[in-house]
Amino acid sequence: MNTQARIVAIVPRLPPSIDGVGDYALHLARQLRQDSGLITDFLVGDPDWNGETSVEEFAVERVALRSPRDLLKLLPNESKSPATVLLHYVGYGYARRGCPVWLVEGLERWRKAGENRRLVTMFHEVYAFGPIWTSAFWTSPLQQSLAKRLANLSDFCLTSKQKYAEIISRISQGKHSKIPALPVFSTVGEPEYLSPLAERQKRLVVFGGRGPRSRVYLRSRLALERTCQELEIEEIIDIGPSLGFEIEPIRGIAVDCLGIKTAQEISSLLSTSLVGFFNYHPEFLAKSTIFAAYCAHNLLPVGGFYEGENVDGLEAGKHYFFIERSEDSICLPSGQKIADDANLWYQKHKLSVQSKTFANFLLNG
Repeated sequence: MNTQARIVAIVPRLPPSIDGVGDYALHLARQLRQDSGLITDFLVGDPDWNGETSVEEFAVERVALRSPRDLLKLLPNESKSPATVLLHYVGYGYARRGCPVWLVEGLERWRKAGENRRLVTMFHEVYAFGPIWTSAFWTSPLQQSLAKRLANLSDFCLTSKQKYAEIISRISQGKHSKIPALPVFSTVGEPEYLSPLAERQKRLVVFGGRGPRSRVYLRSRLALERTCQELEIEEIIDIGPSLGFEIEPIRGIAVDCLGIKTAQEISSLLSTSLVGFFNYHPEFLAKSTIFAAYCAHNLLPVGGFYEGENVDGLEAGKHYFFIERSEDSICLPSGQKIADDANLWYQKHKLSVQSKTFANFLLNG
């Protein structure tokens, strides 16, 4: 295989910014380089991004302005040389209201300006919608239009949810009928050795960004208390940016706020903990890097209750436990079965598996 094959990956931001899509793209680029010899050059779509010109030996450029003209300056521009762009798409990552007209117009011009140009789009989201009092309601038609243009412009599409794959197939009017739906992978590691729950510390972890963790403490306190009681939890740790409010002890257990940690430090803590707690709608668990991290480290995923369908191969009671309204109690044997099933689900789309799927589209078409 040609070890010098290159692609340009468009992302909203990269480290040092905290950005889930950027983290995902960087981990994927690292794996593609290792497995397929494919080199990624990054193009950052945020003019205000403040980072270096290389990240982990990957070249990085950023747009000076969010305009089609500035985007075209940075894309491969030799008219007859083969060129492949991988777009990590999430509308709000490239425009405040989720409508990156500049991005779509720039890519349309790029495709028309030369031969042998391919676009592969990873739809981390397709478009937003919401009640009438939200901006998403008013911008949704334009968001849908842009997503449709992108889908039709792309040679191949991938996404993180089966529902998104169905939407993309519909808006592309059948151009894309077989779209891989790849739930996100853990961006804090995938340890090979996973100790059984019985050998771990009786520790509960709340991990992630401000929003998901705030919901845990503000909306799921009863579920937290019951989890601690039934599993005899002795320690609770909170990992992530400061929440800006004081967290009250849970059944007499003070929450140890560790702040932001490195991926290696987080992986070490998850590997020795018993429970990973979340407050996330079940229909979107496939795109949660928090849930992915819990599954990859074989924790018992426990969540606050939401009404929702079983989707993306995940089932409540099998791959995670909603304790708040369950009549069943949770114990180590039943918790181990759930943790193992969650990890088995994760192994089917872990980073190395996804790397092969992406390489097939990027290198072979």
